[in-house]
Amino acid sequence: MMQPAKKKFYTPTEALQKILAFCVYQERNFKETESKLRDYGLTEDEAGEIMIRLSREGFLDEERYAQTFVRGHVRKKWGRRRITQELKQKGLTDYCIKVGLKEIDGDEYYQNLVDLLEKKDRQEKERHPGKRRQKIQLYLTSKGYEQDLIKMALEDLGKEPGQDEE
Repeated sequence: MMQPAKKKFYTPTEALQKILAFCVYQERNFKETESKLRDYGLTEDEAGEIMIRLSREGFLDEERYAQTFVRGHVRKKWGRRRITQELKQKGLTDYCIKVGLKEIDGDEYYQNLVDLLEKKDRQEKERHPGKRRQKIQLYLTSKGYEQDLIKMALEDLGKEPGQDEE
């Protein structure tokens, strides 16, 4: 029977080297970086000092993290509301979230919504027009898109979902 792996604790110097690699690999936020440092067995003060150094030297930047996160998740066709919610859960400030959301290109964003709408319309089995529209709206809402944009996209489609043009 295997013994569970013992947690390895690091000196602040060792932890700094490990956390640098962690931050260089991809953008990180303060919350996840601090959590990682605490997992390494550092005290709050030791972790805090390393966090300040990482921030000062440009390895940690919440605004840059928010921008990168937003760009990546817009590509995954997430809506603003879902992106905002996710960033709040990651402990980012409203200011950093606002900076991140500026990365959204309005045309690309709307096209993502239309793409999702058309795909869902093709897949939706519900035949009743009202229920069908409701299901599609619910789906797009769950992806984080705003109601007014969803309504606009449905209208732009120029037909009720599920009705094929003559």
